[in-house]
Amino acid sequence: MISAPHAVVMEREYQKWFSPALNRHMEMLIFGSGGVPILFFPTRAAHFYDLENWKIIEAMRERIVNGEIQVFCVDSVDQESFYSSDPPNQRIIRHLQYERYILKEVIPFIKKRNKSKQLTVTGCSLGGYHAVNIGLKHPTVFTKIVGMSARYDLTKPLPFFADLFDGYFDENIYYNMPNHFVPGICDKKLLQQIRKIDITLVIGREDSFLADNERLSAALSQIGVPHKLYIWDEEAHRPRYWREMVKLYL
Repeated sequence: MISAPHAVVMEREYQKWFSPALNRHMEMLIFGSGGVPILFFPTRAAHFYDLENWKIIEAMRERIVNGEIQVFCVDSVDQESFYSSDPPNQRIIRHLQYERYILKEVIPFIKKRNKSKQLTVTGCSLGGYHAVNIGLKHPTVFTKIVGMSARYDLTKPLPFFADLFDGYFDENIYYNMPNHFVPGICDKKLLQQIRKIDITLVIGREDSFLADNERLSAALSQIGVPHKLYIWDEEAHRPRYWREMVKLYL
């Protein structure tokens, strides 16, 4: 009797440490051992393990096993920032603390583990917002940005989606909403840096965030930033779509 060949095991590692930026423990899952590192943000109020549970990691198995990509799935603090009951000015401050955690703790960790000169940042839904926002704000850190099914102005109420700051607006909010700050980018050095990034936006034709994506795409074009906008049929705002998107765009 001839036995079937064993499936190649995908390397999977769990990490946890106390974050000084957030003053709490944060968790992470790492898939693979080498290749282009991908920082993957979870969806709205989701967690570091959800991408695995939704088979999105499985959709990238072959590339992970072959050493083409290494995926770092971080946790979120959305329930403590955008979706908390704290005053709006404190919500954005908590988000900035989360950004500091990513920049000062997660990115150095990735660079220590992976010597690639490339770094992709991505996410789905609110995770796509996180990816695009941090990528455009810190263009020397990332080489590729992929935003899937994301909303780029959290201050604008939409059907079924509220203004996450209850009408409050300040400078911190302005500089963390791509559809606000991107049209105003005029610094030549910053523009040069952003233009080097491979930027992809993906959205469904029936998604509530379609106009947000079209607005950001128009703003990027206006300031001369090359990018790609892909519009899928239907809403395309579910894990079964994201499983296909990661195969095409990451």
